[in-house]
Amino acid sequence: MQIKSVGVIGAGQMGAGIAHVVALNGYDVAIYDVDPERLDRCLENIKKNLARQVSKEHIDQAAMDKALSHISLAKDLKTIGQADLAIEAATENEEVKKSIFRALTPLLKPDALLASNTSSISITRLASTTDRPERFIGLHFMNPVPIMKLVEIINGIATNKETYETAVTFATSLGKTTAMAEDFPAFIVNRILAPMINEAIYTLYEGVGTVDAIDIAMRLGANHPMGPLELGDFIGLDTVLSIMNVLYEGLADSKYRPCPLLVKYVEAGWLGRKSGRGFYDYSGEKPVPTR
Repeated sequence: MQIKSVGVIGAGQMGAGIAHVVALNGYDVAIYDVDPERLDRCLENIKKNLARQVSKEHIDQAAMDKALSHISLAKDLKTIGQADLAIEAATENEEVKKSIFRALTPLLKPDALLASNTSSISITRLASTTDRPERFIGLHFMNPVPIMKLVEIINGIATNKETYETAVTFATSLGKTTAMAEDFPAFIVNRILAPMINEAIYTLYEGVGTVDAIDIAMRLGANHPMGPLELGDFIGLDTVLSIMNVLYEGLADSKYRPCPLLVKYVEAGWLGRKSGRGFYDYSGEKPVPTR
């Protein structure tokens, strides 16, 4: 199957990034969100990020203008149903995602493909809420989507070969490199990454080091571009907790138990960059450690 049009559900950071890259590579893309105001902010963010690419001479003004001409804002799910490929990029909550697929499925073209950008939830379970599990796949883009080169591709138990091959071709056409992961909790990247962040939070919780010390140690001692606590704030601590819960519940291994300090931060609404406070306070010109 050849994909010409894409629908993106969810106008947050990931949805905006996916739409940005898809439009920049010549596909028509419609974006839908249950909150209409978020759609306008999404388009502004895409424009701002495209303009940044122009200023850095990664693309030219003509490419930016052409990309924007490919983007439309959908007023309802019916518009998304007309796309060749619909990508769900909503919050990392299984029930929210399932409700989206239940509502979208009756509106889809017969040959449309479905994908989820989930970073940890079972593709098989999500696919079971639709009428086409064989045409359902995981397309896990990394954040920030315009910069990160990887797309994790996850087959559900029913995903057929044609759907997988089409997904690989599509991701490759966006300039991405693909890695195929089996449908186990958190797949590859977050199976390794989220426990590392969780362990860094335990290291803080147990008083082994301060926020600064832990992040400096991993940046300079392991040559990581970003310390694990800084990275947790960037991803969103609610998302990190969600992934850890999926791992803990799905694999029943105590090594995946979320750190109580992570739980406490999320309960406090200290989610990282997006809320202005996490392991760092982002209210000033420069982030300041909160512990």
